[in-house]
Amino acid sequence: MRIVVLGAGTVGTWIADLLCQKRHSVTVVDRDPENVRRINSELDVRAICGSASESSVMFQADILGCDLCLAVTGDDEVNIVAASMAKAMGARRTVARVYGRVFRDLSTFDYQSHFKIDRLLSLEHLSAVEFVHSIRSPGTMVLENFARGELEVQEIICEESTDSMGKPLKSLEFPTGVRVGTIQRDEKMWIAGAEDFIEKGDHVTLIGERDDIDEVKGWFQTKPDPRRWIIIAGGGETGLHLARLLDGQQFDVTLMEHDLERCQTLSRLLSNTTVVHADATQKAVLDEERVNTAHVFIACTGDDENNIMACVEAMEIGTPNSMAIVQRPDYANIVNKLGINLAVSPRNVMASQILGFLNSGPIITRKQLPGGTIDIVEIEVLEGTEATKHVLANLRLPAQCLIAAVITSDYVRVPAADDRLTPGDTVVALIENSVIDESLVLFTPGSE
Repeated sequence: MRIVVLGAGTVGTWIADLLCQKRHSVTVVDRDPENVRRINSELDVRAICGSASESSVMFQADILGCDLCLAVTGDDEVNIVAASMAKAMGARRTVARVYGRVFRDLSTFDYQSHFKIDRLLSLEHLSAVEFVHSIRSPGTMVLENFARGELEVQEIICEESTDSMGKPLKSLEFPTGVRVGTIQRDEKMWIAGAEDFIEKGDHVTLIGERDDIDEVKGWFQTKPDPRRWIIIAGGGETGLHLARLLDGQQFDVTLMEHDLERCQTLSRLLSNTTVVHADATQKAVLDEERVNTAHVFIACTGDDENNIMACVEAMEIGTPNSMAIVQRPDYANIVNKLGINLAVSPRNVMASQILGFLNSGPIITRKQLPGGTIDIVEIEVLEGTEATKHVLANLRLPAQCLIAAVITSDYVRVPAADDRLTPGDTVVALIENSVIDESLVLFTPGSE
């Protein structure tokens, strides 16, 4: 594929190198002549000196008709403008890296839709999602990032028999805003269908809005989920995203931050999180805060060494699960030897997202679920396709394909059977690998 990377800082250089190794044709744009010389001498890519927000530079980079444009400079506004320009100038897919929370906050303004950018990516948010995914259950879906944070995915374990078990799902009157995504029984996971039923011991994934999910959970659980105590060390953007993602679920969250002014800001932003002014790198502080009684300790300060040391100290005083942000790839072996349960690398998380964009046809992104048989596929609804000609109930979709969410210009929803897709919508679907090609026929122009 032909890919243009805007920005040759640490992230841009690393992405260009990764894509080059994958045998893609890569052009890099940066305004620093020294960065351009370095890229041209060290990587097998074409590097151009210039501003990513200037149209003449974009034309020089052959943005017209490129498969993917990644705007990853150190300036959020430049990334948004450049990605929007690239889309208008003919790039098939565009992605902008952003740091500021405001750009992903749909309650104020939808920057992604307004500027017609395919995805706004935050390394800090992606890292937080990775932690939440592991805390909740390593086998659950990470639909939140696809559905722009407006839908939740919760896994329930059906430990006791209820009246709703053993009945076909189609006979249960689910709220319109919730779907059963997957069912895992013993070692097998599959996409839930209308004829499926739930048994005692099943792991069930529910997709939808929080209130609807809470209602449905009671159908299959006689006891509420036990609450778990999560301690976050570091109140930067990753820590803030993490606390927000855990808010309202079955977690009690404590966030430790050494900077008093930042603590005051966090207290205003996090109404359900206990914010503590403390240095989590000191063992005495961890003892005082009873970290040994927490279920999970997560270190996400801006320093790898501090994160590793904090986890080691937490484990020594008895915390059963420790996790850390680790930027440097050469620390991976050390982290494993120290017994830290999970080390999240923002670069690796970003790599997974970017590689998911390297698709053709109507697919925007594609990500495989644990187990390897089911993919989360983000699909663009194009003009004149079969998918736009019938309500969902009448579409000839394989049974192993579930449309979990529909993203319009205004909102994200779990679709009902009588909903109709319109050009410009984005579909988030769970599809078994064996029927992906068959499913995509409905979304491909001229394939009727």
